[in-house]
Order: sequence, then C-alpha cells, then structure tokens
Amino acid sequence: MNGNMTDISKNREAGFTYLSLLFIIVVIGIALGAAGQVWSTAAKREKEAELIFRGNAISKAIGLYYEAGSVRTYPRELENLLKDPRQFTVKRYLRKIYEDPMTQTIDWELIKAPDGGVMGIKSRSDDEVIKKADFPAGLELLKGKQRYNEWEFVFSPATAPVSGPVSDRSAG
Repeated sequence: MNGNMTDISKNREAGFTYLSLLFIIVVIGIALGAAGQVWSTAAKREKEAELIFRGNAISKAIGLYYEAGSVRTYPRELENLLKDPRQFTVKRYLRKIYEDPMTQTIDWELIKAPDGGVMGIKSRSDDEVIKKADFPAGLELLKGKQRYNEWEFVFSPATAPVSGPVSDRSAG
C-alpha cells in the first residue's frame, strides 16, 4: 500500500511539473510575440524616416536641376540627376538614385511636370503609414496621409526654395 501512495505522489508531482512547464512556455511565447511586434514597429518607423530623407533628397535634387539650367526645365528621368545632360562638364545633383526603403527597389512612381519632366517621386508601397503628423518643415503636405504611396515628394518652384547641394546621409 505504501508503494501505491508513493506512485500517486510521484504522478502528481510529474503532472504539476508538466503544467508548470506548459505555463512557462506559454508566457515565453507571449513575451516573444510582444517583442516581435515592438521590433516590427521600430523597423517600420526607421524605414519611414529613411523614406522621408530619400524622398526629400530627390525632391531637392530635382530643384537644383531645375534651377541650374539656362531654361528652367525638369529632368526627363531620375538618371539626369546623376549627370546633367544639359551641361558640358559633369554636373551631379545626386550621387546615386536612392532605393525606396518601403519596396526595396529604385522603381519610384514618378510625378510628371506639365512639361513632361519629373517634378517628384512617391513610393509604390500601399502599406499603411505609422507617422501621420509632426513632419519636417516643407513636408507638411504629408500630414494625415494613410498610405506610403500618398506621400509625394515634389519640387514646385513657386513653393520650394532650393539651397545648396543635397547631402548623402546613407549608403543604401
């Protein structure tokens, strides 16, 4: 009889250990899920900041191109910002065409000017934005937009003063 009581006690301890282990696994799973969500949001915010930087840099480069010509025209394609075909010497407004951080391609959607040139760009991503307010000066029109493909980075000579060369902040 004493042996049966020991077996029952061992079975209860084993059952308790098993339930404790299951509980710990569930808690760890929930914690990892929450950490993954926080990491994902942080990564998306970083991509948004990079999209703002790159879109603004391309827009400023378009403005520099526009202002540099004897006849004010927009570039026919983004590649004209790498080497101005209107100049006899090599004149660059961008070091390279930036990749869209949201789509990870250089396939920007081009915003055409009335003369047929490129006056701006926007992402092709239709993902929902996180940042909807508190944009840098000059980018107030991005406020309240719901999707990245609604964020337009446009040079308009009437509204955007151009000053100095575009800085290359990132390599990617």
